[in-house]
Amino acid sequence: MEASITLKKVGKLVGDKTILAGLTFGIEKGTIVAIVGDNDAGKSTMLRLIAGLENPNYGAVFLHGLDTEKRRIETRQTVAFIPHDIDLDPWLTLEQNIQFDARLYGEHRNKIQARIDDYSHALELGSLLYSMAGRVPQGIQKKAMIIRALAHDPSILIMDEPTAFMDAKSRRLTWDLMRKLRGHKTIVYSSQFLPEIEAVNDRIMVIHNGSVLLDGSLDKLLESTLEYHQFAIEFEDLNENLFKILCSVTTVVNPTKVGNAFHFYGRSRKVFFEVLNACSDAIMKDLSIEKLSLQDLLDSTFAQKGLDG
Repeated sequence: MEASITLKKVGKLVGDKTILAGLTFGIEKGTIVAIVGDNDAGKSTMLRLIAGLENPNYGAVFLHGLDTEKRRIETRQTVAFIPHDIDLDPWLTLEQNIQFDARLYGEHRNKIQARIDDYSHALELGSLLYSMAGRVPQGIQKKAMIIRALAHDPSILIMDEPTAFMDAKSRRLTWDLMRKLRGHKTIVYSSQFLPEIEAVNDRIMVIHNGSVLLDGSLDKLLESTLEYHQFAIEFEDLNENLFKILCSVTTVVNPTKVGNAFHFYGRSRKVFFEVLNACSDAIMKDLSIEKLSLQDLLDSTFAQKGLDG
């Protein structure tokens, strides 16, 4: 399929610190891509580079084949960026904030108004649209920022924590809208809220220390864990000596101690019985076995170390 967004060996530095390191990938037109990672992983910087709000120190970003640095005017027309923090003018109404921004792109007022009406209805803003921005809750302001981004009809939508400050209903309305836009617009967003990631994506990219650690559909990312299980055994007394004995079982992966509970990963249920044999004299209170989840994959230590670490 045609790529809407292409990064070629993109790097970003702040002083001597590398924020992004040689990123090379493409994002297909009309897809929804979720970016996840630690707070200092480089997610926001990457989104700002894609949106053309910052330039890379090396490499190039292309939107629909156009270099965002060399063809800034053309590419800025095709993309919209929603920052994490509220940036509306508090002394204008929500509608005035939206209209003012959209008119900067040269759009006709009637077209802008039609989109405002459609998206306001989808997000259930109602009469709040005509309230002063500084007098409504931040979750409502965030909805207005989404409408503002869509008002000039961009083909690419970049969102940094788009549902921050929203309540559960507003989150649902926002992602219902994004699903409707899928196929018509390329959407790239970051989020720390895993239910959003799992519910709305065509592809997930896990960023760690400025590099892409994992990349693929949710099913593809979890496919590599199909043989693995997460185990937890609660003991009456998980002392340090017992913990060392359990950690010495060679098939145990990433063991941790939480109170009197022993948590670990293993390739098969056979590992569980090997651990039981190692602690046959200890008194157990509870146990559980679960398949690995997206949260396990996003644990940076687990992902870096690998399933066989």
